[in-house]
Amino acid sequence: MTQETVTLSDAAAKRIAAILQTEKNKNAMRVSVEGGGCSGFSYKFDLVDAENDDDLVLEKGSAKVLIDSLSLVYMGGSEIDFVDNLLGQSFQIKNPNAVASCGCGTSFSI
Repeated sequence: MTQETVTLSDAAAKRIAAILQTEKNKNAMRVSVEGGGCSGFSYKFDLVDAENDDDLVLEKGSAKVLIDSLSLVYMGGSEIDFVDNLLGQSFQIKNPNAVASCGCGTSFSI
């Protein structure tokens, strides 16, 4: 099974690096997919201190993102971005596999 990779925008990398600098004993952001949300699946963001054997590791500058192999099935080809606009600040995942998503951008369906 071939899996497409996930990319990290410059804005997301900069924000993740800034967050990790303020968190003691946390060296990466874990992005995962879980069931639930208004569109069927939702993204979850956690700060963690260790990676698992099956993680995809994305590094850009001093930012480090971990994605487990199960979540990668749903996120292949996606870009993790950080948006700062009049509506607020948030991480957003531009997922080419999603056929529908909610207005807040945190849940999707395939």
